[in-house]
Amino acid sequence: MYQVTFSEQSMRELNKLDKLAQLEAIEPISKIRPADLAHPREPLGRFHRNGKDLYRLRAGEFRFYFEVKGETLHTHYILHKASLEDWLFRMKLPISEQQLIEQDSKFWKYLETLTK
Repeated sequence: MYQVTFSEQSMRELNKLDKLAQLEAIEPISKIRPADLAHPREPLGRFHRNGKDLYRLRAGEFRFYFEVKGETLHTHYILHKASLEDWLFRMKLPISEQQLIEQDSKFWKYLETLTK
């Protein structure tokens, strides 16, 4: 079994959940074995980005993006499935957090309330 570590972004996403939901969310990644990584099948996928082999694990409402570092699976990102952030990450499009906020419909609705 691998040890699983989390980036700051990943921890922020997990901390938004209650403890039980956190445990349920990380259960699939904590069960990954070397044989799974050698021959990834859905819900696990492998891709190459910036000179690194990265993996994507679909787990419920989340997508875990991680890399293998020896005996550790380091989770770089946890994104909600079907979110703009997830799509942009998969499509390799550069975008800032500010641009993501501006594209969010809640952002525009909030701006509209300021003019009333």
